[in-house]
Amino acid sequence: MDTRRSEQAGGANHVGKAQVGSLAPGRVVGDGRYRLLAQFGVDERGDAHLWRARDGQLKRDVALTLLVGDPADPEAARLARRTLERATHASKFGHGGVARVLDVLALGSGITSSEGLLGVVVAEWTKGSDLVDLVAQRPVAPAAAARMVQALAEAVEQAHQNGLVLGLDHPQRLRLTPSGALKLAFPGPLPEATLRDDVKALGAVLYLLLTGRWALPGGPPAIPAAPMTPQNRIVPPRQLVPTVPADLSSLAVRTIEDGGNGGIRTSAAILRVLDQVAEEEERTQLIKAVGGDAVEPDGTIWTTKKPVKDVARRRKLALGVTVLVVATVIILAWGGLMLINVFQGDSKASGPSINVAAPPASSQQNGTQPPPPSTPAPPPSPSVGAAVPPQSVAVYNPEGKGDNTGRAKYATDGKPETEWRTEKYKQQFPTIKPGVGLLVAFENPINLSQVKVIGGTPGTKVEIRSATGKNPDLADTKVVGNGDLKDGETTIALAQPTQGQYFIVWITQLGDADGQFMTEIGDLSFLPAG
Repeated sequence: MDTRRSEQAGGANHVGKAQVGSLAPGRVVGDGRYRLLAQFGVDERGDAHLWRARDGQLKRDVALTLLVGDPADPEAARLARRTLERATHASKFGHGGVARVLDVLALGSGITSSEGLLGVVVAEWTKGSDLVDLVAQRPVAPAAAARMVQALAEAVEQAHQNGLVLGLDHPQRLRLTPSGALKLAFPGPLPEATLRDDVKALGAVLYLLLTGRWALPGGPPAIPAAPMTPQNRIVPPRQLVPTVPADLSSLAVRTIEDGGNGGIRTSAAILRVLDQVAEEEERTQLIKAVGGDAVEPDGTIWTTKKPVKDVARRRKLALGVTVLVVATVIILAWGGLMLINVFQGDSKASGPSINVAAPPASSQQNGTQPPPPSTPAPPPSPSVGAAVPPQSVAVYNPEGKGDNTGRAKYATDGKPETEWRTEKYKQQFPTIKPGVGLLVAFENPINLSQVKVIGGTPGTKVEIRSATGKNPDLADTKVVGNGDLKDGETTIALAQPTQGQYFIVWITQLGDADGQFMTEIGDLSFLPAG
């Protein structure tokens, strides 16, 4: 219970404290429907207790935000009603970065005054790990921190466009999903929360991931507060953890602090900076692949160089050498076959005799020799036309939010050095989910024959699926081709040319990434039948 509110309520609040103390595993709330399993935190600013519970009717786990207070306190009841109203509005919002609100219970509508509760927000349970537990051991690597906040910022941006405040300015309300994305697991914004508070929370979460410290008021006791300078300014993350890049350090501070002209006020601005950081991180990964800058002690690479052109040149050189070697092998094999045919046709050739059919009588009478038997020509490869650029590309994930949605465009920009990648997973598909992919749409239907993948992660298994629209169910799509990605370029030929306007490059197995699972795609080309 909030100490300040306890002092104001006086003796009347003694009953409330006793009721809060009875919030223990096994207790049933919400008119006997939800059995409490484990507590995951307390947002003391609004007496919001965060619990995992079991829905006895639907037999599933849910996340409960319990608004604790004395029903006789009119101010407390008013604030609780405002929170419940906001949670009700949020129930209409759908995004992979926010747990879906399933129900909102108020006094007289789902809960009774004897329960010591002013309201309950019921949300779907988010599998994964606690954000506080994540940073308890050590800060998160800068690149991973940027990706986590990027996914959360996308949710904030979409919510703000719909006029909704999410209220994610408390770390115990967030959880890390198995796919490595942050998610608002316990919705229920405080009555006075604003859009600006959501933006400041993004900076505070980034600061927390980079340093293990919380830079906003009202954080949990388990997390130390961010240090302040003598001028009452937040100490930048880079001064606490030297491996933090300057741009990320500046982004966190500029987002949290209100003063000055250099502040960041919108989630869209945060996304732009994080997108730049992601591009830099991708360049450093390319450097690592070809033997570039040294790795930091924590395994993170950061550099100010831009070797993209050199990397692209090396890829093109490797591809050219591969083509030359293959062409040479084909020519030598063809020449060998021709020599064999010549010697087989020579009646004086030494070696084992070869039984051949007798030539026609007319050939014997004329004294002419029959032509040597010819080797059957290999079947001609299907002819294809010039690649057709898609009109749009988007991450396709029928089970929720896709992976790195903001970077899908780089898979079809014609630049192999800019890549789209999946998240890193601790388990292989389909254990965690059936797959993830990219859905491309063309301006007009094409007769697709081949899909070329450049810069794909080896070991990745891919299906090419045809679809009838931009948001199809996976069961409504049709597999028209498949293949395994390898270094360099991979051509996936369809079983037969397929007419369509929408196609999905669907990943059913990820590549191996240092003990985890992830797939990168540098560029995709879609070739119609010639």
